[in-house]
Amino acid sequence: MKNTALTEIHKELGAKLVPFAGYNMPVSYEGVTIEHETVRTGVGVFDVSHMGEFLISGPNAISLIQKVSSNDASKLAVGKAQYSCMPNETGGIVDDLIIYQIKEEQYLLVVNASNIEKDWNHISKYNKDINADMRNLSEDYSLLAIQGPKAVEAMQSLTSVDLSAIKFYTFEVAPFAGIDNVIISATGYTGSGGFEIYCKNTEVAQIWTKVFEAGKDFGIKPIGLAARDTLRLEMGYCLYGNDINDTTSPIEAGLGWVTKFTKDFVNSENLAKEKAEGSARKLIAFELDERGIPRHDYEIVNANGEKIGIVTSGTMSPSMNKGIGLGYVPKAVSAVGEKIYIQIRKKAIPATIVKLPFYKN
Repeated sequence: MKNTALTEIHKELGAKLVPFAGYNMPVSYEGVTIEHETVRTGVGVFDVSHMGEFLISGPNAISLIQKVSSNDASKLAVGKAQYSCMPNETGGIVDDLIIYQIKEEQYLLVVNASNIEKDWNHISKYNKDINADMRNLSEDYSLLAIQGPKAVEAMQSLTSVDLSAIKFYTFEVAPFAGIDNVIISATGYTGSGGFEIYCKNTEVAQIWTKVFEAGKDFGIKPIGLAARDTLRLEMGYCLYGNDINDTTSPIEAGLGWVTKFTKDFVNSENLAKEKAEGSARKLIAFELDERGIPRHDYEIVNANGEKIGIVTSGTMSPSMNKGIGLGYVPKAVSAVGEKIYIQIRKKAIPATIVKLPFYKN
């Protein structure tokens, strides 16, 4: 198991550590519900340094990014970020990612921890003919997510940059907590506002300490990955390995909005055809009508008890106090308001298909 630069600090704070994507990661400190509530109402800090970072540079950088990603990266500008996915050759998704334009010919790709090697190999394969400069910075960089409605106010003393001016999916490279050239980015995964801080492993302990000093009067707390999962699920954000994977297409996963057919990219022709003809199945969001907790891989059935789909993510929503989930069903039964049933042990619990997000701020 790999450790992040902050693993010893997490141990001292009493975190429950679990293996995740090859890393020892803090899953919780005080408990999921308390940590979830901290981010929804105050400010909390996640160590997500296990994420991967690739630097793509040079005159051919944009050509490579346009080839491997589904969104239109030509719409980026320095200081802007973009959510995208990398389609594979067979209709599925290699990974979802965020692309940051750092300089005129320099981009940072942030990928999921469990996919670092797979993603690197996939991009490298297409770079053979394009020859952009590629550097894998994953082992050298740390990432903190400072999330919650009090994040701006709590962190403002640590930087000269006006944090309230950093809009969603934009970023600044600036001094933060006494460290120069830190990426301060508003690309959160919780739906409660805040920032991500990208810095070197050698700098992150200092930043962590100063973040907690600055946030003390705001009730700042460390937050584990379990609450990160319940927070993202309340927003309906896809999790790679659950809701999207090598066999799910961006179209059926509801990622048509980041799949732009104004350019040629990996498998774009087949995906355009799928978009025109419609997918056979669709990723839907549902709320349970009765008490119960839907879990990953539970069966979705119809009124006759016949299996029609599978739950990809599910939890008891701490904000709404009801069972919520995502799952794939045939397109014919995917409309908002449609009744489905979730097989929880021996009981089929009724549920209603709803519009995302579950959590309305």
